[in-house]
Amino acid sequence: MKQNFKHLPLNDRKKILLICDDIRVHSGVATVAKEIVVHTSHHFNWVQMGGAIKHPDKGKLFDLSSEVNKIKKIEDSYVRLYPQDGYGNPDVLREIIRIEKPDAIMLFTDPRYFTWVFNMEQEIRKNIPITYLNIWDDYPAPMYNRPYYEACDLLMGISKQTVNINKLVLKGREKNRIFQYLPHGLNPEVYFPLDKEDKDFKKFKEQMFPKGNPKFTLFFNSRNIRRKQIPDALLAFRSFLDSLPLKEALQCKFILHTELLTDAGTDLSVVHEYLFGEKYNDCVVFSTNKLTQQQLNYIYNAADAQLLLTSNEGWGLSITEALLSGTPIIANVTGGIQDQMRFVDDKGKWIDFDSDFPSNHRGTFKEHGEWAFPVYPTSRSVQGSPQTPYIYDDRCAWEDVCERIKEVYSLSDKERKSRGLKGREWAISDEAGFTVKHQANTFMKTFKKLFDTWKPREKYEVINTSEYKGKFLNHKIIY
Repeated sequence: MKQNFKHLPLNDRKKILLICDDIRVHSGVATVAKEIVVHTSHHFNWVQMGGAIKHPDKGKLFDLSSEVNKIKKIEDSYVRLYPQDGYGNPDVLREIIRIEKPDAIMLFTDPRYFTWVFNMEQEIRKNIPITYLNIWDDYPAPMYNRPYYEACDLLMGISKQTVNINKLVLKGREKNRIFQYLPHGLNPEVYFPLDKEDKDFKKFKEQMFPKGNPKFTLFFNSRNIRRKQIPDALLAFRSFLDSLPLKEALQCKFILHTELLTDAGTDLSVVHEYLFGEKYNDCVVFSTNKLTQQQLNYIYNAADAQLLLTSNEGWGLSITEALLSGTPIIANVTGGIQDQMRFVDDKGKWIDFDSDFPSNHRGTFKEHGEWAFPVYPTSRSVQGSPQTPYIYDDRCAWEDVCERIKEVYSLSDKERKSRGLKGREWAISDEAGFTVKHQANTFMKTFKKLFDTWKPREKYEVINTSEYKGKFLNHKIIY
């Protein structure tokens, strides 16, 4: 992180119009978007079309500049928010462009939410570049996304896999487009290792564990949706408990910060009752209330490992939070989780992807960071829907998960802590750059390149429709 971007006078800054989740809410997208806005507010002016389902503030305008000033410790940020149902519509976008006169548009979340923006690209890109902070959970490379990627002047991929997917989908059509790896960055002063003698930390643990500190603690922090594989995680933990003498097993805890019941997931209270019964009932703790970042940091620090088995996962923000907190991770090898495990190739370099090697979910390379306890998928089935006709579903076996839990359990407290701290040291390094400062610096550098090189779209384009030969698989199936 060599280049630092100086504070620019308000009237000298470029203005970016951001379209994504309202940055005041607590979704993963909103969290990351807020960090980008705040930590670049000295260099860019920001306007947001902030989305939510049936937004209660629709039609209002909020000036968030004073709040951002306090966080960033500056006096002249420009941050305006226009709340929207969903993410807006063409008429609203045209009106905000007329009022705010942005120099670029930035999109952030699943492309299907922005089809209406992409359909306007001929109109928009004559005057303003469209940029997209994007992610795609898994292969095969989604050729059905080509029209969306083609509508963008800058594609920032959250994972190395996403950057490769952007390039594969646009192969032969890369002209005048910028591709950039921009991993999620969080604040290492929010998620960080705690002294076990810290008074507030000890008090929190006493409240969470009134019968005394467990000998071993696992933590899960994510939504109750099917692809998160929570029942498999519970089954693996039950099998792990069965492998221990009963007295030891009863000193282990699995904390799940998630919803108990959702239509998109399952009824975890029923799964819990079925798997753990009276024998192990107290070994599982459900945390269903909203927690502050400080409280989450307490739990990450109390945990011996963070567990995430998602069958396709673009990044896995809870894994990043665990790394910054100095906590080892047990996770499925898929999507952006691979980046955070720091697999290295046969030359000892942090792996990257191309058409010959698009993913490590087959376990091509096994060397990784000491903080990671990977679980390799045993099933890679192709699933689909009308909007996403094909995508791998990388499912790991719960039996393999159980073995990784045993492996972490077998280590001493000192060894687990040492490995977790090595994970944090790497996560905040220039190589990984999973911090807000690294993220902001890369963002500003990339947008400088965009503004220095961008050329308006031609008023019209001649297309030879006879050249179309279909959208075919353009990377290896076996690798």
